[in-house]
Amino acid sequence: MRRVFLFVLIPVAVACAMPEASVTAQTQVAAQTPVAAAPAPQSVPAGKVILPNKAGSIKFAVIGDTGTGDKHQLAVAKQLAATRSQFPFEFVIMVGDNIYGGNSSKDFENKFSTPYKPLLDGGIKFYAALGNHDDPSERFYKPFNMNGERYYSFKPADGVRFYALDSTYMDDKQLKWFEDQLKMSGSEWKIAFFHHPPYSSGETHGSDETLRTQLEPLFVKYGINVVLTGHEHFYERIKPQKGIAYFITGSSAKLREGNIKPADFEAAGFDTGYTFMVVEIIGDDMYYQAMTDSGKTVDSGSVHRVGKVEPTPNRTAQPIVPTTGNGKKLPPAGDRK
Repeated sequence: MRRVFLFVLIPVAVACAMPEASVTAQTQVAAQTPVAAAPAPQSVPAGKVILPNKAGSIKFAVIGDTGTGDKHQLAVAKQLAATRSQFPFEFVIMVGDNIYGGNSSKDFENKFSTPYKPLLDGGIKFYAALGNHDDPSERFYKPFNMNGERYYSFKPADGVRFYALDSTYMDDKQLKWFEDQLKMSGSEWKIAFFHHPPYSSGETHGSDETLRTQLEPLFVKYGINVVLTGHEHFYERIKPQKGIAYFITGSSAKLREGNIKPADFEAAGFDTGYTFMVVEIIGDDMYYQAMTDSGKTVDSGSVHRVGKVEPTPNRTAQPIVPTTGNGKKLPPAGDRK
């Protein structure tokens, strides 16, 4: 499949800390208070959360490709629960492949309710999107909070709305529903989550260009700021595309070691361990931290929401710009020591 790289110009509200994320201003935006740079991942003690952890902020976690029931899922789940003791996230986003290999009551027990029991007992809600290994009937499983729907939205607080999509079966009906939802939304933060990544430097799958063609025009027209996906069994942060931040978190129980290949749009990647994300939204800033099952920080930083602008084919209506980002861009697998 032919790969298309997109280079875009988007408005800047603050200076970028990362050279590869530099952008050119096209509109005049009021100056914002600079955001302090996050420490480099290698300097963060294991298990320490470096997000602002501000009272009243929106705090959540992201996991993907989880439903194995094996020791790797259990290790990530244990670290996730330990992380919440210092960073009290309120809900967890699941980006698909939530239950591998069956959907009996025993499967749900071994691959969801047992691994995440401490969080479930603490009242933490999980919001799931379906992956290609998920049976569509999972949408009726109450702890996934899908309310029987393959795609849905929810609003955890004023100004923030999440959209769960079924990227395995993206049809005209779903696209119309999504557009109608976006038209009605007045939220400043619009975050889409689904399984297949429109941008990926994975050697096994790579970018889903068909899905990108279907969804990206809607993202741009109606102001999606952030996209969370899985499918690739590694962690990756993509340079903003048309003002939209993309993250892949598909190694919360499965791993394809050394699978990230060089790509111009890769900002940071980690394909040698099992990961999850913790995220915090404070006003116009979203802070993120990717951690392993041992608590190691492999990426951290923040993005800033510029504000509503007139969309163009190359710029979303509510763009973000990176203000910090401290993960590493990986060399080819054969060149790593």
